[in-house]
Amino acid sequence: MSVETVKTFAESAKAWPFEEARALAKRLDGKLPEKGYVLFETGYGPSGLPHIGTFGEVARTTMVRRAFETLTGFPTKLFAFSDDMDGFRKVPENVPNREMLEKHLHKPLTQVPDPFEKYESFAHHNNARLRSFLDEFCFDYEFKSSTECYQSGAFDATLLKMLSVYDEIMKIMLPTLGEERKQSYCPFLPISPKTGKVLQVPAEKIDVTAGTIVFKDEDGSFIEVPVTGGKCKLQWKPDWAMRWKALDVDYEPAGKDLTDSVKLGHKIVRALGGSAPAGFIYELFLDANGEKISKSRGNGLSIEEWLTYATPESLALFMYQQPKRAKKLYFDVIPKATDEYITFAEKSAAQSEAERLENPAYHIHSGPPPAPNTPVSFALLLNLASAAGAEDKATLWGFISKYAPGVTPESAPFLDKLVGYALVYYRDFVKPHKNYRAPTESERAALENLKVKLSALAPDTPESDIQTEIFTVGKEAGYENLRDWFACLYEALLGQSQGPRMGSFVALYGAKKTIGLIDEALGR
Repeated sequence: MSVETVKTFAESAKAWPFEEARALAKRLDGKLPEKGYVLFETGYGPSGLPHIGTFGEVARTTMVRRAFETLTGFPTKLFAFSDDMDGFRKVPENVPNREMLEKHLHKPLTQVPDPFEKYESFAHHNNARLRSFLDEFCFDYEFKSSTECYQSGAFDATLLKMLSVYDEIMKIMLPTLGEERKQSYCPFLPISPKTGKVLQVPAEKIDVTAGTIVFKDEDGSFIEVPVTGGKCKLQWKPDWAMRWKALDVDYEPAGKDLTDSVKLGHKIVRALGGSAPAGFIYELFLDANGEKISKSRGNGLSIEEWLTYATPESLALFMYQQPKRAKKLYFDVIPKATDEYITFAEKSAAQSEAERLENPAYHIHSGPPPAPNTPVSFALLLNLASAAGAEDKATLWGFISKYAPGVTPESAPFLDKLVGYALVYYRDFVKPHKNYRAPTESERAALENLKVKLSALAPDTPESDIQTEIFTVGKEAGYENLRDWFACLYEALLGQSQGPRMGSFVALYGAKKTIGLIDEALGR
C-alpha cells in the first residue's frame, strides 16, 4: 500500500496518537519548522533512577511521534533531556558513600561525585542509567544534558532574553509563591564561584546591557556574574519554558501533577517571544487501593517488577491504553495486559491498513507487529501452572505440545517467554494464595455428573464442545446463574476465586487430569 494511502487513513484514524499528531500538524500549519525537523521532548531529573513513569512518558511520546511521521512524512527528533545542572537537594537512602554526598549538597548534580565510583559525577552515573534504560527498549532518541547546553552557550540567547523580560517573569511567578518564598525568589539561580553551590537567593541588581546579575554570596559578599555560559541556572519552571524556546520544542506531554506548571510555562514562553509546544496532560497511576502512587511510600509497581512477570509489549500496551484516565498499576493488571496485547497482535495480520492504524499493537511496534504465535493465553498458562503445580518449563510444554502439535519453544519463542513468565507469576502470586474449599452436597452431585461427561469425551473433542458440556452440567444442576457454577469449579478444583474458560482449560490440561482434580475436590 502506498505511503499516500496510509496518510489518507491516518487523517481519519481515531487512535489517540493520531489525534495528537493531527493537532500538532494543525499547530504547525502543515509546515516544516525552520530547524528542519519537528522536535519531540521528554524530561528527566537525574537525582534518581529511571522508573516506570519514565518508560511511560517516552513510550507515549514515541507513539505520537511515529503517528505524526506517518501522517505528515516530516523528519522528527526526540530529545531525552536531563536536568543535570539542578542542585543536589537530598541524599538518596539507597546509595553508598552517603556521608561523602552530604558534603556536596546544593551543588549541580554534574559536580557531585559518583557514590558508585564509576563515573565522573552522580549525574553522569544516572544519565548513563537513563541511556541504558532507553536503549534497552530500543527507543530512538538524542540525549541532551542541561549542563552541556548551559555551558556551551546553547541557551545564552534565550537566557539574555529572559533577563530582558525579568520583571514580566516575576509578575508571572510571584503570585504562585508563598509570602516567605516571594521575598527570596529570583528566576536565576547563580552558582557560587566560591562554594560551587546553586544558590536560592534574590537578585540584588540586574544589568540587562551587561547580561549580569548581582547577588549576595553565602559569606555576605556581593558578586556579579553573567547569566550566560553556565554561571547561572534557572528555577525549574522558568527553565522548562526557556528550554521550549531555546530548543524550539514542538511537542511535550506532561503528567497531571504538572498541570499548573504547564500553564505557567505557556505564559513564560510567550513572554520570551516563543510559543509553547503541543502536548497533552496524562493521568497518574494509582495503587491497588486506588490511592496515588508515591515513590517515597513505595506503593507502586516498578518497571523491574513488571518485567519480571511479563513482556515489555504488555507494559507498552498498559501505557497506550487510556492515557488520560487514572489507572491502577499493580500486579493483578499484568496478566490482563499480556493477553490483551496477544489479542491485538494476532488481529493485526487479518486487518486492513485502516483497521491496523487503530490497533494498539501498531503503535507499540511503530508499525505492523510480529505474529506472537501463541495458541495458549497467558491466563490459561497461569491456570495450567496452578493445576499442574509446575516448577519448570518442560512441565508446561508437555501439555502445550499435546494441545497444539508442532508448536515448540523454537517455533514459538514468544510463547516460550510467556511460559517462563507464567511460572514466576504463579510461584510469587498464585501459589501462596491458593485456597481450596470442599464442595457442598449439591456441588458434589454436579461434579460427579461432570466426571461422567468428561469421561465420555473423545480425545480430540474441540474446546467449544467441552465448554458446552460443562454449561450443560451446570444447567442440569439447577444453577440459575452459571457464574456460580464456574465459581465452584475455580474454588474447588483450582483453589482460586477466578479462573479460565473451562473448556479451554480441559482441552489443554486433559480430561483425565481434570477428572483427577475433581476426585481431589470430592475427597476433601
